[in-house]
Order: sequence, then C-alpha cells, then structure tokens
Amino acid sequence: MATGSLAQTGAPVVARRSSGVWRDAFSRLRRNKLAMVGLVLVIALFIMGVVGPLIAPHKFYVQDVAAITENSYRPLHPFDPLSMRTGHILGTDDLGRDSLSRALDGAQISVSVALVVQFVVLLIGLPLGALAGWLGGRLDNLLMRFTDVMYAFPDLLLIILMSVTFRNTWFGQQFNGLLLVFVAIGLTSWVTVARLVRGQLLSLKEMEFVEAAKAIGVSDRKIVTKHLMPNAIGPIIVAITLGIPGAILAEATLAYLGVGVQPPRASWGSLISEGVKYIRSDPHLVLIPAVLIATALISFTFLGDGLRDALDPKLKGKQ
Repeated sequence: MATGSLAQTGAPVVARRSSGVWRDAFSRLRRNKLAMVGLVLVIALFIMGVVGPLIAPHKFYVQDVAAITENSYRPLHPFDPLSMRTGHILGTDDLGRDSLSRALDGAQISVSVALVVQFVVLLIGLPLGALAGWLGGRLDNLLMRFTDVMYAFPDLLLIILMSVTFRNTWFGQQFNGLLLVFVAIGLTSWVTVARLVRGQLLSLKEMEFVEAAKAIGVSDRKIVTKHLMPNAIGPIIVAITLGIPGAILAEATLAYLGVGVQPPRASWGSLISEGVKYIRSDPHLVLIPAVLIATALISFTFLGDGLRDALDPKLKGKQ
C-alpha cells in the first residue's frame, strides 16, 4: 500500500518536472538567435512544400511554348518584362515550364524526404537500438558488428546502388521513383539513431529508478517504453533534426545524377542538372534551386545545433 501510494503521489511530480525540463529547453532555444533563424526558415520551407504547389501560378509540368517562342526559344529571365507579362515571375526553363512552380514542386519533394525518411529511420533504428541496449549479449554484438559494416561503406554509394538496381522495377516506378528514394535513403540512415538509442539505454538501465521499477514487478517492455525511452528523447530529436540535411542532399544528388525522382516531377537536384547547360546565359536555372538547397541545409543545421544546446546545455561549446 505504501509503495502504491508513493507511486501515485509521485506521478504528478514527475510530470511537472518533465514539463519543466521541456519549458526550460524551449526557453534556451528561444534565446539562440541562429536556432530561431533556422526554425523560421524550416517553417517557411514546410509552408512552401505543403501550400506552395496548391497556389503555384502554373502547373510545374506545363510548357508555355508561346512565351519561349516569343523569346526566340530561349528561357525567360526572372522579372523580365516578358516574364512578368506572361505570368512567369521567376522565368522559365528551356521548355517553357515555370521556374517558380517547379521550385515549389521541388520543395514538396524535399519536405516529403525530410518527413518520410526520418520516419523510416525511427521505425528501424528505435526498436533495434532499444533491443540491443536493453538485452545486450549476442544481439548487441551482432548489431554493433552490422553497424560497423554499414559505416565502412559510403552512404551515398549504397543509395545510388539501390536506386540503380531497383529503378526499373514495379517498386522503383511508384510515385515517379519517390518511394524508392525514401526507402534507399532510410535504409542507409538508421544506423546513427540505433547506436544512439543503444548507448542511451546502456547508461540509463544502470540507474536506480530502473532497479526500483524491477523490484515492484514492472515488465521490461514498460521499463523501456515508459521510463527509458522518454529520458532518451532529447538526443533522438537532435539526431533526427541533424539527419534531415543529409537526406535532402542525398535526394538532390540522386536527382542530379538522374537516378532519383523521375520526370515530370521537379526535384531541386534535377533542376540544377537541367540548368547546367545554360549556366552562362541563364544562371537563374541553377541559382534558384541551389539557393533553396543551401537554405534548407543551413536552416536544419542551425535548428539542430540549437536543439542540442537547449536539450543538453552542458554540451554547449564542446562540439
């Protein structure tokens, strides 16, 4: 009875402490100017990806033949009188497709990659890391050896290999190849999260509150899911946020090489690939997607660094 009473009276205290920790972390995050800049840019990117294609001035795949014919079959430049008159504010490509609409479609692809790939990473990395960290023994050794093998190969090389191998299959053709991109990047990115979760559980499972939970008969599953994982959520959030730039860059690289998202979808990487041949006469075809890629990478990096400092201020200045 005493134990049950203690547990019941202690639960609200733990909840209040937990909410206080998150409140303090958010307060530290708000004081980090670079993190706030990153957060604003990330929100803008998500708005572009979700709302942008719905309000785009043109369909990203529609060719305005009349406009480029009037321009002597050359791409229209941004803010040019002809571009403004025909409704192509940021110009067109060599086929007359609207640059703004295609950039917004690329933002939708990047947002999808940021969300879905990290979901795949969590889906694989969390349970494997938790099992290895909690159970230890042969499973832990097997996971560590497998992750060592994964680390021995360049991620991008494995992603390209999977994309080339399966791109002509039924699976590779789904959603213009986007499903294959999600899976290929996700299958090479979960290792970091798995090792992180394993390390967190190895240190946390030796704490006194775990021994106390075992003593009152709490099951292993509840100890891991209710007590250990919530204590490891901070580093996991940081790892996921800092992993997004790599996923976006990998997707853009695949599209640039022609083994990623397939036409008519307009990935930022494919926009750069298509615009390279016009880099001298029409640099906007390369600059627009390049600036968007750089902005996305920088914004998530700033936000990830800010989250790391906010969730574990002891690490600040040690990285």
